[in-house]
Amino acid sequence: MLKTILAILAVVIITILILAARRPDQFIVQRSVGIQAAPEKIFPYLNNLHNFTAWSPFEKLDPDMQRKYNDVAAGKGASYEWSGNGKAGAGRMEIVDETVPSKVVIKLDFTKPFNASNVVDYTLVGTGATTTVTWAMSGPTPFIAKIIHVFFDMDRMVGKDFEDGLNNLKKLAEKQ
Repeated sequence: MLKTILAILAVVIITILILAARRPDQFIVQRSVGIQAAPEKIFPYLNNLHNFTAWSPFEKLDPDMQRKYNDVAAGKGASYEWSGNGKAGAGRMEIVDETVPSKVVIKLDFTKPFNASNVVDYTLVGTGATTTVTWAMSGPTPFIAKIIHVFFDMDRMVGKDFEDGLNNLKKLAEKQ
């Protein structure tokens, strides 16, 4: 009986490891929304990290979250550090590139609840009265994360937050 249980356990572990090894080395989560506003009107919400509190769903995870901004208010070089509860975690983000008014690239480093370094891209494409805003996050997937992704889908976990944030951004931009 014990040999059977150990054999089944070994098969389950080996199967999980094989499934994890077959996962991609990079992940990407991406969502888009159409906003009835010009890119120039939306862009300041994305390239000024002080404005994230108005629309980012992650800002609402911890009402007591500590925030620290550097001296650069907006654009390339602007950075923001946060430290919060278990849901908000801790980390730092810095705008590393921008193309006014169509793109903002952010280096995103998490320190809690785990260490991770990712890239966030916001792209704005105006067509007539509508601007399509895309929020994408990508990064490496180390083997331990691949094992976790066997059980938890990153796109499903983070994608809903991106949708909420983009809808908050839409309400703000269309209200003005």
